[in-house]
Amino acid sequence: MRTSIATVLAICGTLFIASPGFSATIQQAPGAAAAAAKPAINLNAATLDQLETLPGIGRKTAERIIEYRTKSGGFKRIEDLMNVKGIGEKSFLKLKPLVAVPPKTDKAPGD
Repeated sequence: MRTSIATVLAICGTLFIASPGFSATIQQAPGAAAAAAKPAINLNAATLDQLETLPGIGRKTAERIIEYRTKSGGFKRIEDLMNVKGIGEKSFLKLKPLVAVPPKTDKAPGD
C-alpha cells in the first residue's frame, strides 16, 4: 500500500494536535503584542506628542497631520492619512493598526 506524504502528515498532524496534554505556543510578530496592548491613537484628537510616538512620524510630519486635520475638518477615514505630505502607502501600512478615526455621532453630549 502506498501512502502519500500529504496523507501521512495530515494523519500525524491530527494525532499530534489531538494528543492529551498537547499545548502549543503561538508566537506573534515582534511588536504585535505591544501594538495590541496600546489603544489606537485617534487621528482627530491626538496631540503633537502623541503623534510623534508613531513609528516613522517625526515632529514635522506630526505638524502636517494636525495641519491637514484642521484644514480638512478632520479625518473621515484612516486612509486620509495618505493625503498628508510624507506619508505614502508603505508608511500608512505600518501606521494603520496603530491609529483610528472614531465615527462621528450626531448626538450632542448629554442627549
